[in-house]
Amino acid sequence: MKYEAIAITGPTASGKTGKAVGLASEISGEIISADSRQVYTGMDLGTGKDLEEYGDVAYHLIDIAPAGSKYNLHKYIQDFEKVYSDILERGKIPVICGGTGMYLENALSGIRLPEVPENPGLREKLEGKSLEELTAILESKKTLHNVTDVDTVKRAVRAIEIEEYYEKHPEEAEKSRRENAVPLHALIIGIDIPRDLRRERITSRLNQRLENGMMEEIRTLLSQGVKPEDLIYYGLEYKFLTLHAIGELTYQEMFTALETAIHQFAKRQMTWFRGMERRGFHIHWLPYDMPQEEFNARVLELAEG
Repeated sequence: MKYEAIAITGPTASGKTGKAVGLASEISGEIISADSRQVYTGMDLGTGKDLEEYGDVAYHLIDIAPAGSKYNLHKYIQDFEKVYSDILERGKIPVICGGTGMYLENALSGIRLPEVPENPGLREKLEGKSLEELTAILESKKTLHNVTDVDTVKRAVRAIEIEEYYEKHPEEAEKSRRENAVPLHALIIGIDIPRDLRRERITSRLNQRLENGMMEEIRTLLSQGVKPEDLIYYGLEYKFLTLHAIGELTYQEMFTALETAIHQFAKRQMTWFRGMERRGFHIHWLPYDMPQEEFNARVLELAEG
């Protein structure tokens, strides 16, 4: 292969996990997840881990954080770098699979983020400030491209801590900038599925997961002490099923709102992928219904071409 890694992506319900596992099995590869919610333990049906599909194929960055915690892009990039390097050193092929565009794009871009230590003095100085005040401080230090850094006081303080560290260690800041990164030499495959069929599969999969116990999964997490607001924070299935579990939505209200939210999520995923292409990431789109053997052959043809 002329590539050192292969990435398989696509919108939710496109069947990318099965395709990635089938490919990894043939090429002695190992899966690196690029899914922002599959990192959490105990959150299985709602995140679509489908671990039974993996068989003997090794996978990474799944079940690495406790449910209720707040994993983020900074941590993902650090964990990704370790796993990616280890797979290459062992002579295996990394197969990156997932639909979280922000995680996937930043991993493929080659950005490397240093371990930033806590700053007790700064934390003491920021203690008691409102989220709005913290957001203003952070905005004075960098451009906010999304709200994930400022959705809670704790995360805003951490983001300010990181920016102050970069101010004092400019050489580390240089490594974290996209324009200074060395992109991974990766072949990117997108799973192409017609919009109408994608919508049908989303509804069918939602019904199946509810039948398989997704509501019970939510109740188990709540009984284990995970706070409702923490589950709601994760969005989609965890937001709407939790709202039903605590009595704020009827079952039908939950189902209707969740089905709509997943359709909107899939649309946002496709928007991100198109943005990636505009930003220079070439995605080879292959049909969702391409037989696995044919899919593997086409990917290998692209990888060796």
